[in-house]
Amino acid sequence: MDVVKEFGSLVFNEQVMRERLPKDIYKALRHTMQERRDLDIEIANVVASAMKDWAVEKGATHYTHWFQPMTGITAEKHEGFITPCDDGKVIMEFSGKELVKGEPDASSFPSGGIRATFEARGYTAWDPTSYAFIKGKTLCIPTAFCSFSGEALDKKTPLLRSMQAISREAMRVIRLFGDGSITDVTTTVGAEQEYFLIDETIYKKRPDLVYCGRTLFGARPSKGQEMDDHYFGVLKPRVAAFMDDLDEELWKLGVVAKTKHNEVAPGQHELAPMFSTTNIATDHNQLVMEIIKTVAKRHGLVCLLHEKPFAGVNGSGKHNNWSMNTNTGENLLDPGDTPSENARFLLMLAAVIKAVDEYQDLLRISVATPGNDCRLGGDEAPPAIISIFLGDELTSILECIKEGKPYDGHAGGEKMEIGVDALPHFPKDTSDRNRTSPFAFTGNKFEFRMPGSSVSIAGPNFIINTIVAESLSQFADELEKADDFKSALSDIVKRTMIEHDRIIFNGNNYSDEWVKEAQRRGLLNLKSSVDALELFSLEKNIRLFEKHGVLTRSELLARQEIMLEICYKTTNIEALTMLDIAKQQIVPAVIAYMSEVSGAIIGKRSVDEGLGCKLETSLLEKLSALSDKLCDKIEELEVIVETAKRENGVMATAKVYHDGVLAKMQELRETVDALEMLTKKDCWPLPSYGDILYSVK
Repeated sequence: MDVVKEFGSLVFNEQVMRERLPKDIYKALRHTMQERRDLDIEIANVVASAMKDWAVEKGATHYTHWFQPMTGITAEKHEGFITPCDDGKVIMEFSGKELVKGEPDASSFPSGGIRATFEARGYTAWDPTSYAFIKGKTLCIPTAFCSFSGEALDKKTPLLRSMQAISREAMRVIRLFGDGSITDVTTTVGAEQEYFLIDETIYKKRPDLVYCGRTLFGARPSKGQEMDDHYFGVLKPRVAAFMDDLDEELWKLGVVAKTKHNEVAPGQHELAPMFSTTNIATDHNQLVMEIIKTVAKRHGLVCLLHEKPFAGVNGSGKHNNWSMNTNTGENLLDPGDTPSENARFLLMLAAVIKAVDEYQDLLRISVATPGNDCRLGGDEAPPAIISIFLGDELTSILECIKEGKPYDGHAGGEKMEIGVDALPHFPKDTSDRNRTSPFAFTGNKFEFRMPGSSVSIAGPNFIINTIVAESLSQFADELEKADDFKSALSDIVKRTMIEHDRIIFNGNNYSDEWVKEAQRRGLLNLKSSVDALELFSLEKNIRLFEKHGVLTRSELLARQEIMLEICYKTTNIEALTMLDIAKQQIVPAVIAYMSEVSGAIIGKRSVDEGLGCKLETSLLEKLSALSDKLCDKIEELEVIVETAKRENGVMATAKVYHDGVLAKMQELRETVDALEMLTKKDCWPLPSYGDILYSVK
């Protein structure tokens, strides 16, 4: 593959638009994209015609409005370009109206009550800030998805709104620094993606993996990740071939897949792209998750994106590297080389610190999924406690500002007066990385390490954008009224450090000591998604999103309901799958093996009554005791599932599933896993952890 030639070959990108659109149309489209305004229908007709011609030349026969409903995955309804003619022939047509708007059924997607079944109309609207692309034989047009009455039913719309909000509020602050060349601020993201690869034949023998994406039973293997021999290890030939194929597919779609390697757990891997604007990065990550699965299948593999597919080994996350860039190419989270830039950096840093502390609940909610609950706090991922890592030197500088003391570091002990020549230059890398921190400053960006591997990054990013926009809004309100800008700026940074320094923690987030210290500081520790989601509808959160035009009250409440439904429906599916496997596979296997052991005892005694059967008898007694316990645990799980189904209200139902059903599922699992360790391998109906984790040669 000629990478330079093929990169972006399936994307209707800037180069293609310049080549195929008249100059005035291209200029108008670029203006629409930059200003985020509606596209004039006459311009849309020209763009649609050029887009169709390009797509047909690439082999496309259909188009689809590619959108991201609240299911967490993408959706598409394919429409043919063909239009019948009077002579029985067809022509290929695509209008501006078809480009800018579609009409899918809105009642069949999660809506949180916004749409009833008899109110089916919904709309998809073209997002010109994200390039169209070809997948298979279909032109995919990235779109937003809303109801007939205008409520957002997708993950893209709040993200686009939040990008407008943070740009608007950041520009208010930037103008006060006197830089007239900056006209827009865009957030950027690089989303690292972790995943597992297992052999497809093994996968098909595990109903829990097929239905739930994770193992519901499975004793720990004799060798897991203890030897640390998988991380960055030599790629197995089959995996290397898969990764090469994956790179090529992603490069054609303009996804700058840059880094690939083995992760910590056996069978676990990671892909990391270059940074893109947050909207495009979100679209690209959805494509990454889809194409990883498609390419894996070609190689006889299955990709698992669940956060915790295997108990006892590391789960998978998605590190969300977030920053803010200006239209002139400046990174607002880069400390810079001059005092004025440092002052602006400190103000932006203060905005993030304030936002993260005041909206810990929203950040936790942004990563709330049942799968992620299995991963967070397991010595492989940050705990459910939100905190910020800044590194020792930057923390020391901020402490000096807070206390009004000289900084005695590399700058020679100057007093920390913001915006004057005495302010030192901050090196980008002033300390070691802290991979245990949920929200770590890493030189010129923040790495949000809490999102799970299966989650859409739209959720975390629209929340980060909005909460930082709120901090910047408050700062701008104060600075715009100030008589002395420098003094007011200094007061803001100092006050922020005094009021919000509890959120800064540079130590080991995995330690028990930190959990106690966080409680002492008054930080939230929302271990379950259900507990976190209960806080989503707090008035402070509703006011925040309404103020910045990101979510209305009804849109927020709908999202809360949808996310709670996902929590209890996921657990219900897992519980029912667990019961099916236990009753249909585990119970018969255990009975058969107990009969075999009993037969061995009878056979041995029939030869000679004096022969001892200590080993067989001991094994049978253990199996018998566990089989009785297995019967009890199956019945207990069945009872609690039926109880949960009778609950009224999504919150009450979600709580019963989390507090009751999950606990009984764990008890059943422990019993079955103990039986697996006693049962002859040939009799056990499920592939073991060892079989699965080491299935790819």
